[in-house]
Amino acid sequence: MRNLFFLTAHQNRVSAITFCLASEWLISTGHDKCISWMCTRSGSMLGRHYFTSWASCLQYDHETQHAFVGDYSGQITLLKLEQNTCSVITTLKGHEGSITSLWWDPVQRLLFSGASDHSIIMWDIGGRKGRTLLLQGHHDKVQAICYIQLTRQLVSCSADGGIAVWNMDISREEAPQWLESDSCQKCEQPFFWNIKQMWDTKTIGLRQHHCRKCGQAVCGKCSTKRSSYPIMGFEFQVRVCDSCFESIKDEDRTSLATFHEGKHNISHMSMDISRGLMVTCGSDRIVKIWDMTPVVGCSLATGFSSR
Repeated sequence: MRNLFFLTAHQNRVSAITFCLASEWLISTGHDKCISWMCTRSGSMLGRHYFTSWASCLQYDHETQHAFVGDYSGQITLLKLEQNTCSVITTLKGHEGSITSLWWDPVQRLLFSGASDHSIIMWDIGGRKGRTLLLQGHHDKVQAICYIQLTRQLVSCSADGGIAVWNMDISREEAPQWLESDSCQKCEQPFFWNIKQMWDTKTIGLRQHHCRKCGQAVCGKCSTKRSSYPIMGFEFQVRVCDSCFESIKDEDRTSLATFHEGKHNISHMSMDISRGLMVTCGSDRIVKIWDMTPVVGCSLATGFSSR
């Protein structure tokens, strides 16, 4: 083995790297807030693009030359890379924390993103719909994700050792956008910043909350209930308004994911889908090999313990 090139692509830590065989490009992102791409035949730098935050993760579509870059601001930038230049196609905003992992499925043209806000978002890139699904089932930042196109399952791992297998082969509901209001949309009591209504009605302002099912702005008295709602991606109990709570049936609370304990801090994950094997490694310097066939149905190794 011999070193063909010594490539200086970044001025800070490299966070992600991928190789495109068709164009012989090496694409990388780093904590110097940029994405760079270079030619592996000549070793020459082809182009760079800078962001306002550290670039944390990268996915690349070889057919369309589109790059997806997640950053620490919680934003995902879609770029079209050319030989010596690039153009920004769009930016995806939906997470409330830094982007920690990305997965691109070129068949269904879906992008999955995991973040430090403990959530996963599925973006319908091919259908140009933007955010389509919000998945919440982890209790720590989502460190790694992998979508199995054959079985329509999403595997995700979090920093606390949680491993989730999501059933994506069903019709799910998109979580609503949160509505804004100066008063509770159920009882019409003013929120604490609505000085005029508080003065007119001689009442004390209330704190604003949001129902996760309908998205309405509600006060605490009108949202005393908690419920899971897996069809919308909420695998554990979240705040819902009292009327939405009454509309949720027992069968609506049936989980659409399975949860398992990795028993170590998972920082990276990789899957061999053809054999149903998964490898996880963590900050504890431990590498584990998992037999995923009992849970993904796709054959060796240890196995899961119930969470």
